[in-house]
Amino acid sequence: MRVVVTGASGNVGTALRRALAPTGVEVTGIARRVPPRADTRWVSCDLGAPAAEAVLTREFTGADAVVHLAWAIQPTTGEPDMRRTNVTGSAHVLRAAARAGVPHVVVASSVAAYTPTSTSAPVDEGWPCNGVPGSAYSAQKVELERMLDDHPNVARIRPCAVVQPDAGGELGRWLLSPLLPPALLGRRWLPVPLWPDLRFQLVHADDVAEAVRLILRRRATGAFNVAADPVLRASDLAAAVGGFLVPVPFRALPGPAWLAWRAGLQPLHPGWLRLAARASLVDTTRLRALGWTPRHDPRQALGAVVAAIAEGRGTWGPLAPRRGPAWRGLGWGRPVHQSQEGGSR
Repeated sequence: MRVVVTGASGNVGTALRRALAPTGVEVTGIARRVPPRADTRWVSCDLGAPAAEAVLTREFTGADAVVHLAWAIQPTTGEPDMRRTNVTGSAHVLRAAARAGVPHVVVASSVAAYTPTSTSAPVDEGWPCNGVPGSAYSAQKVELERMLDDHPNVARIRPCAVVQPDAGGELGRWLLSPLLPPALLGRRWLPVPLWPDLRFQLVHADDVAEAVRLILRRRATGAFNVAADPVLRASDLAAAVGGFLVPVPFRALPGPAWLAWRAGLQPLHPGWLRLAARASLVDTTRLRALGWTPRHDPRQALGAVVAAIAEGRGTWGPLAPRRGPAWRGLGWGRPVHQSQEGGSR
């Protein structure tokens, strides 16, 4: 079996390569920056570039399946625009798969595509996908969902937050201010301001990879939620970071977050806070019917990735920790130079 994976050097892509390695599946990895690793055949391709569709069609021809994982989440200065990668790039992938006659396509969407619910009850795959207002990530996942409706033989996974220690560097860049030394994580005196009714789901990247492996093996199509139990709370996040919870009303957080983001003091745009506050919890019955059971407890997975961030761990490329002096991450509108509301510069 030959599988082509876009975003193969990313968080889920790294885990999927690990999952497929002992199965005899031949993997071709597509990435904008090709890692110096011999365990995979690599092809360099910027999915949003005009020439990408021709490159992808060539690589997809003869493949048994394509797994589309590539997605820009918080691009920094010098990286392609979010919409160019996520929307234009996904369109290139889907058109190339159709032109190459790929019989099975698996695409990573997100629980962020779901319309917010008025209760904390988990939703199944039939819940509407109209997104969370104020989140560019959510809005672009909704656009992806609309594109997938026009393509047959497609499986779409909708994972919650995905973590693993190998992605500690990337997650640290996304979440921490350049002024906060990662080594401070785990200190008992570190205050963690959060709204008390925060509820969220989390899943280890290896469990997402196992879900994709099962979908490939079964040639399954349709939508599959991916999340591990139990649902986590604000107190779990504060305990994992190692400090103590400081209860703050949600309405008090977006304003300071926007000012600090715009000043370049921290990367967390308030669009991510809105998404965390309103993202749906999901039911995973359909995926479990394929034989999937998560092996990693979400509390332990969260603790492991926080430790990795604190220790500066992360693999090569997009998952690596920040290098050089912290002040290089500062600047007006940086380190994340694109709005998380509209996804443009």
